[in-house]
Amino acid sequence: MQEANRLKRLPLYLFTIIDRLKEEAIKKGVDIIDLGMGNPDQPTPQHIVNELCSQAHLKANYRYSRSIDESEVKLREAIAKWYYAKFGVELDPENEVLPLIGSKEGIAHLSLAFLNNDDVALVPNPAYPVHFNGVLIAGGVLHNIPIYEKDGYLPDLKTVPKNIADKSKLLFLSYPHNPTAAIASPGFLQGVVGWAKGKNIIIGHDLAYSDIVFDDYKAPSILQVKGAREMSIEFHTCSKSYNMAGWRMGFAVGNRDILKTLAKTKSYIDFGTFKPIQYAAIKALTGSQSCVKKTVATYKKRRDALVAGLKEIGWVAPLPKATFYVWARIPDKYSALTSMEFVALLIKETGVVIAPGTGFGEYGEGYVRFALVENIDRINKAVKRIKRVLEMET
Repeated sequence: MQEANRLKRLPLYLFTIIDRLKEEAIKKGVDIIDLGMGNPDQPTPQHIVNELCSQAHLKANYRYSRSIDESEVKLREAIAKWYYAKFGVELDPENEVLPLIGSKEGIAHLSLAFLNNDDVALVPNPAYPVHFNGVLIAGGVLHNIPIYEKDGYLPDLKTVPKNIADKSKLLFLSYPHNPTAAIASPGFLQGVVGWAKGKNIIIGHDLAYSDIVFDDYKAPSILQVKGAREMSIEFHTCSKSYNMAGWRMGFAVGNRDILKTLAKTKSYIDFGTFKPIQYAAIKALTGSQSCVKKTVATYKKRRDALVAGLKEIGWVAPLPKATFYVWARIPDKYSALTSMEFVALLIKETGVVIAPGTGFGEYGEGYVRFALVENIDRINKAVKRIKRVLEMET
């Protein structure tokens, strides 16, 4: 039973490797503090859960979901209203909004919808893995654009060779950025749109962390840029803003022709999200946003605690203005190790789990990512354990 060649092109999924290391540590009785996966630990707000429960009692909601059903019509309208309130951009709910089974699903299917075997996708590296794995699964050609700390982890599109740009059909972006927590200005997005004009290229902007922002920073939408709707769609998710990661509810907005093809692709693969989840998402998007502010405030306290704690033990990490991640260079003492080797050492010696930078692409090597998904007491405990490793004889 031989798997398809396109699957052989994929590396072993990052968190599969880490889970094996965690399992080994747990068998030895180690208390695991997991700051590895970006898996929100806070509860979904109660008013959203209540709506799910209420709708789950209605037999009409057990059937397949279709785009003409009341639930999807109202969901698209709620998304459009939320989008206008947040970004000041008007969307046609019928043609410029597409619900997804989580934004990750839509990002993967975008490559499947548009890439032929000789089509190129441009992906900044390091990146959220589905940005490049989706390209490989679809059989497309991946062209990595290295992004560097000195450039604020923003890609320089002028470095893309003309012969590559001419064959490129997709460009993936994601700001606020996972894994580096880098942010982008409206001016940067304007420059991207200007570069893409006249090219046969689709921009897919992953805006999963639009709400998880700190210190008065506001994440811009690429659709706020004049002309962006000619070639762009944007992905959002309820996972981070409303702690609904396991619910699998996301959406894409923007260019109607791109969304039409994405919807066509999905129609052969899925029947959409369970209707009670759609109604719960409507409640999330149209209800009070105080729950989002509370979540962001919690992440800010955790960010401050982790960065201050690391600095105290001699590991200086940047203070991010967005996402719930902290991206840091491997300490000098262990710079000879790969990021995976360093993460394995931490798990073995301390039970603290973080993500190796190489799991996000080759240009993530030399870095690690902390996810702020444990409470402050556990974060402080993790810092104390890491201190022991930094003080170990090598």
